Amino acid sequence: MFIKLLKFSVLCVILLTLQISKAQSDIQKIPVIIDADTANEVDDLFAIVRAVGEPKFNVLGITSAQFHTSPYATDSTVVESQHINERLMTLMNRTDIPLPLGSNDALKAPDQPQDSEAARFIIKKAHQLKAGQTLQLVILGSCTNVASAILLDETIIPKIQVNYLGFWHNPKANTYDKKEFNSGNDTLAVNVLLNHPKLNLRVMTATTSQHLLFKKTTVDTLLKGKGNMPDYLVNRWETYTRWWTKKDPEKTTWIMWDVAIIEALIHPEWTTLETFKTPKENTQRDINIYTKIDVVNMERDFWRHINTLLQK
Repeated sequence: MFIKLLKFSVLCVILLTLQISKAQSDIQKIPVIIDADTANEVDDLFAIVRAVGEPKFNVLGITSAQFHTSPYATDSTVVESQHINERLMTLMNRTDIPLPLGSNDALKAPDQPQDSEAARFIIKKAHQLKAGQTLQLVILGSCTNVASAILLDETIIPKIQVNYLGFWHNPKANTYDKKEFNSGNDTLAVNVLLNHPKLNLRVMTATTSQHLLFKKTTVDTLLKGKGNMPDYLVNRWETYTRWWTKKDPEKTTWIMWDVAIIEALIHPEWTTLETFKTPKENTQRDINIYTKIDVVNMERDFWRHINTLLQK
């Protein structure tokens, strides 16, 4: 009886030690929530795959975003994004990652949030952070969910860092073009982020991220026929028709806009981050903008990560 109790006690100590070790490891990792209009294009899927399983990240959730200005837009774009998020996580065997549903509509007024499961999830996770931690919010599409979270509860501001993929930007003249796709899907939400004087905002512009190009030949070599998730990415590339350009009808290359912002968060040493004033029509304050990225290292790193996932 004594031996059984001793074995049980030892087992309990081991399990408790493992739990403490995991908790300490999670604290050391970067807490991340990815907000993605996944059904809009192709690169969102590649970016999510790059983020999930990254040792530096503690991915707390992936929220779904709307994209109503696309010519392919239905009346339920956020649900389409949600379905792809769910499918992708199933294929990656990561059904443990929460997938809160975002708003299907853009903001109606600058001070009126679109309440959603996603916005509430962002608020909850921000308040659950340990002392000294900052929640990294990575926006791959419209800003609706993050802007709504801020409008619902401004006390999260000191606890978050917003990483936004949007705008066209001229660094020399410091001029902005908000007609870029992500920005255009919720211009009011973009202005919420720009106008808040205390929000820590970091932007990966379309101007900078457009240089990260993947080739279809590489994708075929490293993904095609490799199983559920890899073939899902290949199929998305092959079946999605680009509506914004008639160039490259064979889809031999694809701009991985969203992968660029994920890689920048993982490897800031591969980027040039500069400080600029906000657009003239917005509250004048400093924000940070990526002006250069190391596309060679970013692509190599992406494929290293894929190889690691496929070996598990």
